[in-house]
Formats: sequence, C-alpha cells, structure tokens
Amino acid sequence: MSTPSTTPALEIVGARLELGDGDARVHALDDVSLRVDPGEIVAVVGPSGSGKSSLLAVAGALAKPDSGIVRVHGTDVTALAKSAATRFRLTTIGFVFQSGNLIAALTATDQLRLAARLAGNRTADPAALLGSVGMAHRADHRPDQLSGGERQRVGIARALVNDPSLLLVDEPTAALDRASSHDVVRLLAARAHEAGVAVVMVTHDHDVLEHCDRVLEMTDGRLGERVLAA
Repeated sequence: MSTPSTTPALEIVGARLELGDGDARVHALDDVSLRVDPGEIVAVVGPSGSGKSSLLAVAGALAKPDSGIVRVHGTDVTALAKSAATRFRLTTIGFVFQSGNLIAALTATDQLRLAARLAGNRTADPAALLGSVGMAHRADHRPDQLSGGERQRVGIARALVNDPSLLLVDEPTAALDRASSHDVVRLLAARAHEAGVAVVMVTHDHDVLEHCDRVLEMTDGRLGERVLAA
C-alpha cells in the first residue's frame, strides 16, 4: 500500500487539455485532478479516446495542459521550460511503453547503459537492475532474441535505471499472454511497494487490476471519483 508522505509523487489539480481544431476539437482532459503517493500503484481504465494517453502525457511533462497544475514530487512541471522539462523527465520520471520501445541494435544491458548516460547517471548498475526483474540471464540479448514478456521486463528495468520517483506505464500487457501479463504487473506492484516508486498504469486489461492499490475510470476526459473493485 502507499507510504504516508507530505509530498505526493504526482499531483494534478484541475487539468484541462483540448486537442484538435474546429468541430473536431475535443476535451482530452476535462478538469482532471489526481494524487498518487510514493509506493502506490494506480491503474487508469476507460475506453479508447477517453483521455488516458493525454493523462500520461501531462503527468510525464510531455504535454502542458491548457490550465491546471501538474506537480511531480513537488516540482510544478507546467512551469518548466522545454529543456528543463526534458532534463526533469530523464532524472525523475520513468516511462514504460506498450511495445517495450527498445532499441533493436542494443543488448538488454546496453539499453540501460544508454538511458543512464543520457541522464548523466554514473552510478547506475544495469546488472543489478536486470537481476531484480529476472533478466540477468538475458543481459546480452537484443530485443529480437527476447519474448514479449522479457522485452517488457527490460523496459521496466530501463525505466528504473535513473531511480525515478514516478513511473508512467502505457498498456504494458497489450501484447502479452495471461501469465506474462500478471508477471509484469506483479513486478510493477512490487517495485512500487518495495522501492517507494509511484506507478500510474493505463490499461485495458481488467484481469490484472487485482495487483493495483487503486483503480480509477476515465470517461470523456474526466477521471471519475468511482473506485472500481479490482
């Protein structure tokens, strides 16, 4: 469960974001507020087009809301200049993508080394991180030599290499079988609870919600107050 803290890992207050032009303009986020504490894993579910990807983009300082505030571990990311936001993402926020998004030519170890180098992190230990996600025996393998579940594990390790306080996860089980899906989300929950990392996971996979602390539902750009039974 979440660790008590006076500073939330993620705090969104009254975020609004419109996308598109003219008649096609939509409220991607409509007065969205969310707090996620360190050590908490929160799932966000909802139909396609409901605003889940926009929520992750705003939370990860990839997009600025038209109004509202987004704070990550106390820092107002909506006030950061573009270069500062890029640096902040590298050092404070980890991203796990649907397909793993690994670089084809790099081994698992080198995926982590590159992420650490980009952040100027000289103390990273790729071997230990790969071991913590059960991938020590695949450290020298490239993505095309790994299964879908293994690629996701490497993606999680890479997202954690710079010791982020917030981990944003986009549909991590979309291409996985049932057993691998549970393994990946259990791993995310363990990292949240054991290392105090806050995790926000967008998912269509209701089968894995049992591993989450909270499950929230998004509809038409609004994040509902209703907490779903996991």
